[in-house]
Amino acid sequence: MPAIEKDTLLKIYSNMVRLRVFDDKVNLLVESGIRITQHSTRGQEATQIAATAALEPTDYVMPYHRGWGWAIGKGMDPKILLSELMGKGTGCCAGKGGVHIADWKLRIMGRPGVQAAHIPIAAGVGLSIKLRKAKDVVLCFFGDGASNEGNIHEGMNLAAVWKAPVVFICENNLYALFTPNIETTSVQDIADRAQGYGIPRAIIDGNDAIAGYEAVKQAIDRARAGLGPTFIEAKTYRIHGHTAMDRFHLGGYRPKEEVDEWEKKDPVKRLREGLMEIRMATAQELDEIGQKAKEEIEEAEKFAKESPYPTREDILRDVYCEA
Repeated sequence: MPAIEKDTLLKIYSNMVRLRVFDDKVNLLVESGIRITQHSTRGQEATQIAATAALEPTDYVMPYHRGWGWAIGKGMDPKILLSELMGKGTGCCAGKGGVHIADWKLRIMGRPGVQAAHIPIAAGVGLSIKLRKAKDVVLCFFGDGASNEGNIHEGMNLAAVWKAPVVFICENNLYALFTPNIETTSVQDIADRAQGYGIPRAIIDGNDAIAGYEAVKQAIDRARAGLGPTFIEAKTYRIHGHTAMDRFHLGGYRPKEEVDEWEKKDPVKRLREGLMEIRMATAQELDEIGQKAKEEIEEAEKFAKESPYPTREDILRDVYCEA
């Protein structure tokens, strides 16, 4: 039995299902001609959802480009999220951010447009927390491709020097766009690089939500205690392509056998079977969660489609702070 309360486990499962249904809905909208830049989370739901489940409401998330799990996991309403992706005025950034999601009330910092640009910002948010003598933490997500960017090393070094309360989570899905990481990355385990900054590291199965929650919770507790950052590498895989231009799985760069093998490790199915095995939930209860998620996302689509676009008068609104 995992040392996690039933309510937490069911919340994690529910949010993973909601994320998957939301992800599938965005794919359908893209295929219908609606312009949304979609980096699918299918196959990677466990890490983002489990990690955010370990946070308190006042904690921060520094997201990256892959998927929407960090938004849904932190509590963003799918209606508001989808509206923003569609550029509608009812979105979390009033339609001005699009895929660059941010929500100060939820403490979701802005999703960057440049790979790894957010890592030093995460270190800065962590420093701010220390200077304010607060007990908050920052979850900072990035991929294996970004792990080779200079910003990663500068940001992690500063976080280590400052003992900033940052949990760095690298979702290693084996590919940076179309390039396998064996062609770009000097180490087999990216988490080994944490040793260069003198911070602890953990390597987890990124498709195991329970393992993810436990590892992140431990790192968060360490950060709150003033012991500084932790590096977590989640070994996982994106089932769909990098973006819609690569929607048919392969794109000429991944063998079908590889994709098929990883599909067998589906994190949503894995948690579902695990919950039933430990008698934490019945098949009927989990089916009801799935049905509720479908109804919620259908309502989100209706809301987003019916929402108005920003007006001309809205263009400069919220750009400058009021004196």
